[in-house]
Amino acid sequence: MTTIAVIPARFASTRFPGKPLADETGKYLIQHVCERVDQCGRIDRVIVATDDERIVSAVKSFGGEARMTRSDHPSGTDRVGEVAEALGLTDDDLVLNVQGDEPELETKALEGLIERLEDDKARVRIATLAAPFDDDGPVEGPGSPLDPNCVKVVVDENGRALYFSRSSIPYSRGSSGAVDRPSRWLLHLGVYAFRADALRTITGGRLPVGRLEQAESLEQLRWLEHGMAIGVVIVHRSFVGIDTPEDYAAFVERKRK
Repeated sequence: MTTIAVIPARFASTRFPGKPLADETGKYLIQHVCERVDQCGRIDRVIVATDDERIVSAVKSFGGEARMTRSDHPSGTDRVGEVAEALGLTDDDLVLNVQGDEPELETKALEGLIERLEDDKARVRIATLAAPFDDDGPVEGPGSPLDPNCVKVVVDENGRALYFSRSSIPYSRGSSGAVDRPSRWLLHLGVYAFRADALRTITGGRLPVGRLEQAESLEQLRWLEHGMAIGVVIVHRSFVGIDTPEDYAAFVERKRK
């Protein structure tokens, strides 16, 4: 069994154009991500998937592997699927989709995804990460369980996803929907592991968009709606992603300490 990690990276970003090539730490942001993923001993190969030659050149400059993909993919998952398809993987090979703006991703979390697909092979062909919201964090507004930009997930007793939502699920009826203790909610972290056959099934327009995805604009709801089980690996804390120049400035400051 081969395990590869594909890191989709776009130059065009509404909030932070050129984000993968930010280099105030002395390394490109995409290099930080590649090096972090490469520390996972369970991963055989790390590939950056991009539609921009500037990113390809940057990745090659630090000895990484990059592949050009089409520019019209509707999601990062489809970009990952294009790369995986070209590699001729067997059905049981594993493909991890790691966001290109997660330079502080923990290696143990990636190992947990791989182990989940190995341990529950018969029932789960897709796995993803989640973490409890921080009890010291906000109870309303940005970054709280009430924030629609923070996707929540609920799981069954076997650790499989029941639903993902921008709403605060489960609804806290006793407090009329208010958040009393944030850690009661699970924040979905957008890192995935797929069996290669499952990735082929969900990419390239093979699955029609369903009503749940249309309502919430969450592609993982399409997979659930088509009966695909998603295993959820819960880690102790979320990772700090880089979405804006301000996020990146804070990351640079942490690296300098």
